[in-house]
Amino acid sequence: MPHHPNLDAEMAAALAADPPPPTVLDGLPYEELDALRAERAARPVAPPAEGVAVTDHHLPGPTPLRVRTYRPRAAGSRALPCLVWVHGGMVLGSPETDDARVSAYALEADCAVVSVDYRLAPEHPYPEPVEDCYRALRWTADQAESLRIDPGRLAVGGISAGGGLAAATALLARDDGGPGLVFQFLLCPMLDDRNTTASSREFTDAVTWPRANNLYGWAALLGPLAGGEELPPYAAPARATDLSGLPPAYVDVGELEVFRDECARYALRLIEAGVSTEFHLWPGAFHGFDGVLPHLTLPRRAAREQIAVLRRALGGA
Repeated sequence: MPHHPNLDAEMAAALAADPPPPTVLDGLPYEELDALRAERAARPVAPPAEGVAVTDHHLPGPTPLRVRTYRPRAAGSRALPCLVWVHGGMVLGSPETDDARVSAYALEADCAVVSVDYRLAPEHPYPEPVEDCYRALRWTADQAESLRIDPGRLAVGGISAGGGLAAATALLARDDGGPGLVFQFLLCPMLDDRNTTASSREFTDAVTWPRANNLYGWAALLGPLAGGEELPPYAAPARATDLSGLPPAYVDVGELEVFRDECARYALRLIEAGVSTEFHLWPGAFHGFDGVLPHLTLPRRAAREQIAVLRRALGGA
């Protein structure tokens, strides 16, 4: 299959030389997801950055929930700002998937990170994943002293499905009087279950996460509610009618992905609601490009931008 003509030339050459293994969800029976999860978990992933202490915590409560914390060793006992992070996947993935990414955030943005091992759909449909994320946020605030973090500098963030869950967590924290947030860090977030934008229809073929995968993910999370008339904003943040009072935001997305238009619209609506927002559309980029091809020019530029954004938002240099 030829790539989109707008695909960044350097990335196109790399993909032609070494195509990433596809993840095809369309038509996959739910009972076969565990095998796919196991296969993906067995793939080698980049380890955490050196100089970062990584610790797993199991939260008390009626349902199991693990979070993985990251902290620069050089910070000592100093109280750090903290990013509560949500991995992508919705039906796949774990904090370990993002070890390299979030440990780099911790090291280079001088912050702590708490990564949420939320329960996956479809075994755990809405509202369970966002409840896990909100529970992790509240636990982080409650444990600020023992975690050596500054509860006045808490942020939420995530990528893809995790970006959508992070946006939903920010909405839930606002409406529930939860921990105050200074920032929401939304990388190519999955926001709109309706799948009616031009970009959601265009990318039936994609380097990663085509339209069929997106429909599968939303159906796994929402079941018969997906695309319906009445849906809470915590299920699909694009459904929120009021975005005022939310923390400042960074939203990014690739030009060549399903989520392009819903992310652009969400960023514009945040701005219209008085929320200070930075939006970045990466030209010639596909979904998750910075994780798939991290050593190429455009992904490295995106990674530098993410660090700079976090440092500024969390009070770093």
